Amino acid sequence: MDTVTDAPLLLREDADGVATLTLNRPAARNALSVDLMSALLDGLAAVADDDSVTVVVLAAGGPAFCAGHDLKEVRANPTRGFYEDLFQQCSNLMLAITRLSKPVIARVHGMATAAGCQLVATCDLAVATENAKFATPGVNIGLFCSTPMVALSRNVGRKQAMEMLLTGRPITAHEAQAAGLVNDVVPDEAALDARVSELARTIASKSPLTLAIGKEAFYRQLDMPLADAYTYASDVMTTNMLARDAEEGIDAFLEKRKPEWRGE
Repeated sequence: MDTVTDAPLLLREDADGVATLTLNRPAARNALSVDLMSALLDGLAAVADDDSVTVVVLAAGGPAFCAGHDLKEVRANPTRGFYEDLFQQCSNLMLAITRLSKPVIARVHGMATAAGCQLVATCDLAVATENAKFATPGVNIGLFCSTPMVALSRNVGRKQAMEMLLTGRPITAHEAQAAGLVNDVVPDEAALDARVSELARTIASKSPLTLAIGKEAFYRQLDMPLADAYTYASDVMTTNMLARDAEEGIDAFLEKRKPEWRGE
């Protein structure tokens, strides 16, 4: 709960196989406090175990998506132990998103800075409004964005990532799209809701087993040498082909009908 408003730090809404998790610290621009990260970790664990959920949307309330770590909380706890626990918790959160068997779409409006930019980069897909901006501005306050760098450098080119990290300059939504940080840019929040919903519904119509297999394989092969990646991917495809959903999907395609997924 938020100590100021007693409101839940994370909201959840489910519809048609899509779970929307909404960061709910609007007055703090959804800064990632220890409690908010704990709530988000719990929320991700809950959807991981929920067979009714196929896709997750990560959204935010208020004027910004996420302002990064809560600097007031950080300065109130100036010990090595707190810092180590904080950044380990943040790393665990990002890994939980990557390891979640269900695709995660970031619904971005306003600013996404530092760990907030890291959050967007970590999500599998991202859609942003034209007023959204992205930055890794730690260098401006004497704190290089080293952990955001991990996700950022795996999404955009090296020189683009280094420019963001070394200058702290915010980039626009269209620059972020050109760099590969977001998939799509829309005019306003109404269009944002429509585009995210369309994207989520499209993905949710697929076999949940196939989505889980594909997401895991995508991230595992990224860091493999090319030949190893092909060997691994070939094994994944062989296993996937033996699944009931693959048989059903191929039969449905050949018979020109809609497939009936069982997730097996």
